[in-house]
Amino acid sequence: MKKLIFYSVVITALVACNTKRNKVTPLVNFEQDKEAVHTFMDAWHLAATNANYENYFSKLDITSIFIGTDASENWSKEAFARFSKPYFDKGKAWDFKTLDRNVYFSEDGSVAWFDELLSTWMGTCRGSGVLTNTKNGWILKHYVLSVAIPNEAIKEVITVKRKKDSIFQSSFY
Repeated sequence: MKKLIFYSVVITALVACNTKRNKVTPLVNFEQDKEAVHTFMDAWHLAATNANYENYFSKLDITSIFIGTDASENWSKEAFARFSKPYFDKGKAWDFKTLDRNVYFSEDGSVAWFDELLSTWMGTCRGSGVLTNTKNGWILKHYVLSVAIPNEAIKEVITVKRKKDSIFQSSFY
């Protein structure tokens, strides 16, 4: 009788181990989150357009980094806020209109990264960044703004910036 009970337990355990598990439904709704990221970024750009300092900087995490178009512009949130305040106080910050944006997510949906094409006073620019999803919603952790330069014009741009680049790079040696 003990052998029968033993074999019954072993067979039951083997069957249980080989049973296919139910497919887990992800807790993340990527389409809904993608829309939330678009809404968040559009509101961030609009806050600058409207020179709404509080709304603009409230979307940046305390540890956020903003990298501007000049090689020297690697701003902490605090430094970028100080630099930008006079522009916002005058009621004229910057007006970036999104032309296109691609959004991507980590598997668990807690991190999003994006790239975007922008229409700006500098012409076409590219922005890219990283956001994290917190209990209070999305927050911008890192943003990079770059001027899009047509490939056929790059030699002219290199010539224009050669002297300043030389001076800037010398501080790293």
